[in-house]
This record gives sequence, C-alpha cells and structure tokens, in this order.
Amino acid sequence: MLCVCQAWNCSLFLHKTFIRRFTQIKNRLLANQDPHTFAIIGAAMEVHRVLGPGFLEGVYQEALAIEFNERSIPFQREYGLEVSYKGQTLGCKYRADFICLETIIVAIKALAQLASTDQAQVLHYMKATQLEKALLLNFGPPSLQHRRLILSATNTSQYIS
Repeated sequence: MLCVCQAWNCSLFLHKTFIRRFTQIKNRLLANQDPHTFAIIGAAMEVHRVLGPGFLEGVYQEALAIEFNERSIPFQREYGLEVSYKGQTLGCKYRADFICLETIIVAIKALAQLASTDQAQVLHYMKATQLEKALLLNFGPPSLQHRRLILSATNTSQYIS
C-alpha cells in the first residue's frame, strides 16, 4: 500500500511541476508575442494581489490607474469612444474604463464569475470602435480572471486567453 501512495505522490508532483513549467513557458511566449497586453495583465494582477476580491469596480479602476502610472503604461481613463453605425457616428459615446496605448480597450468587472454577455459586450465595443484588442479583467473571484480578445480583419472575434 505504501508503494501505491508513493507512486501517486510522485505522479502528482510531476504533474504539478509540468503544469507550472508549461505555464511559465506560455507566459514568456505571450510576453514576447503581445508585450502590451501582458504588461496590462501584470498590472491588474498586482492590484488584485494587494487589494484582493470584494471591492466595487471603481476601487479597482482607481488602483489600476496608479499601477499603470507606476509601470509607465500610457492610458486614458473613462475615455469616451465614438460609436459608428452604418458609417455614421452616433451621438452617444461608449465610455471605456481604460484605453491603454491608444489601441487596447480595458474593461473592468468585479463579479463572482464572468458571463458570456460580459465578453460579448466587449466584442461589440471593439467592433463599434474598430479597436482590435481588448482585455476583460474580473477582480471579483479569489484569482484575477482575464480574457484577451482580438478582433481580426474579417470582423470575427478570437478569444486568446
């Protein structure tokens, strides 16, 4: 019986080691592939590490602005973006939580779990504003949830991470 337990513990250890190493390699590749969104996610992770879950979105938004400044990530907060419909600009504007580096929409949530409607909403904003990248950050759960969204040239969305 002792041999089975030792083999199980060894197998579990190797699995955890593999997952940890795989995650490190994946993160390095993502950092090289898309350093801007990687830097924004890193800033959000730091905010979540310090504050933890349980606050309203405004608290995380203010803390994230401080973290962006500390990391020299250019951003505009509560930025009004024009929305087009059939080639015409609408009078109402979409207010993004952040626009980072003039090209990336950052949407903040503080929910227990992200719903498909949260991602769909960000995709609609991307299509309407013609910005190709977005991050959906959820500070509600014990670990930060993030979704990296890319809008391709063919107007189809792609969920990256």
